[in-house]
Amino acid sequence: MKTILLSSLNKVFKDTEPNYCEFNEFSCLKNERFSFQLAFMPECKEDTELTVSVKAPFKDICVYLVKNIPSEKTGYDNSDSFHYDLSRKEFPDLLCPITDEKIKIKKGEWHSIWVEVLPAEKSAGKKSISVALKTATQEFKKTFSLNVINASLPPQTLLYTNWFHNDCLCTYYGVEPFSDEYWVIVENYIQNAVAHGVTMLLTPIFTPPLDTQVGGERPTVQLVKVTKQQGKYSFNFDNFEKYVAICLKNGIQAFEISHLFTQWGAEFAPKIVATVNSKEKRIFGWETKASGKAYTEFLEAFAKEFKKEVNKLGIKSRCWMHVSDEPNEKQLKSYTKAADIVKRLFKGFNSLDALSDIEFFHNKLIKTPVCGEDEADVFRPEVKNFWTYYCCTQVHSYLPNRMFSQPSQRNRILGVLLYKYKAQGFLQWGHNFWYSQYSKHPIDPFKVSDAGNAFPSGDAYVVYPGENGTPLNSLRHKVFADAMQDLRALNLLEEKIGRRAVMKILEKDLDTPLTFKTYPHEYQWLLNLRKEINKQL
Repeated sequence: MKTILLSSLNKVFKDTEPNYCEFNEFSCLKNERFSFQLAFMPECKEDTELTVSVKAPFKDICVYLVKNIPSEKTGYDNSDSFHYDLSRKEFPDLLCPITDEKIKIKKGEWHSIWVEVLPAEKSAGKKSISVALKTATQEFKKTFSLNVINASLPPQTLLYTNWFHNDCLCTYYGVEPFSDEYWVIVENYIQNAVAHGVTMLLTPIFTPPLDTQVGGERPTVQLVKVTKQQGKYSFNFDNFEKYVAICLKNGIQAFEISHLFTQWGAEFAPKIVATVNSKEKRIFGWETKASGKAYTEFLEAFAKEFKKEVNKLGIKSRCWMHVSDEPNEKQLKSYTKAADIVKRLFKGFNSLDALSDIEFFHNKLIKTPVCGEDEADVFRPEVKNFWTYYCCTQVHSYLPNRMFSQPSQRNRILGVLLYKYKAQGFLQWGHNFWYSQYSKHPIDPFKVSDAGNAFPSGDAYVVYPGENGTPLNSLRHKVFADAMQDLRALNLLEEKIGRRAVMKILEKDLDTPLTFKTYPHEYQWLLNLRKEINKQL
């Protein structure tokens, strides 16, 4: 049996012998999740069963088989060279939990076992992790040495939102929004998101007007119940309160209130349903002018009650308002009208929007612009609270991203760069978007990874729908979580030696300073950097 221990930054392809250095020792902090892989190819004449056993002096040990997921769209014409072969039709991504120790494997192919451990507060020192593989005719064992440093990561201060699509959960699992089953599923997914660095959650007070075909609708997931009677509005916040309570219980720090106007220009109202004359109906949508009298009067009534509600819950400072996602310069007029309404009605609230054109910020239309990574060097000098994001378009210029076809170091470098740029927040749009582009129909994320040949695989989701309403992780989800841990480790080191000294470590021996477009591409550089950070701690 061919075997090799690898880092979490290596991707193992079934048809290629891994060309990476053996990775059999490292270090981590006491409260840090640590992962490594054991790649193997059994020398057998037919498909076989394999027994996997992992032994380590930790209570929290997770073992996964890395599985390949199909990919039709791997990139765009402007995709840079920092990708794997874009002609590949599948990539290692799904982490399938190994629960009964035995797994089925195919002959003549490389496979990977992903091992994750979480040390405990009293577990400092060198620890051995043994991974044993056994078939009917072969047995092999590898040992990994993990040095647990007597220090702990500080809490994450970065606000990180990865858009949480409640309607996709309801559609896939066939449950009604806000039913008993819905709340169980939502909490399972929130717990998983928080465990991987999410600290802010998209909160659908009304059905989010995101990635929706003009004239089309997404399933209704509206936390706030609306009643219209004799021309006046009333609001029930029971579901909103339950959502907030679940979020706070599980570690969510901030609430990203869903956009109050349609995407790409704020020209229309989002879909809003209400009970009118004892019947539920849609009262606003694509036919509703964004800044028209009817919708403005509705927002005035809603804002008055919403402000009372968040003050009662004590979460006003945790709420962030949205106008519209990614307006362009041609939509400045419509966005300005909508932004003025939000500023007037939600005075004193935090606000943010993804904006590629800094003129929207210059016009003081939004407090916190969230720029694409490719605009980071334009926005950073002018914005006090710097936020950035990536999506399908950031596949050029070596920008950090998390696509199937990209090496994992391109995913993990983000933590270092967010530290360098003193970022306050990071946004990505697809935690679990299991629809086609424009939400025209559901997709099976195990078979369709590109939103119906619309976006490069990996853009639309980082978790898969597992059984019993529980999420399955991707290796990209784990690597991104490692990036968040790197950021926390850098913050801890700054407390110890100061920011200037930390920056000297980060940019030591580099020809050019670190930016979102210029950073070392070798996975070993990231490992060596983290090794040095741990040494300093």
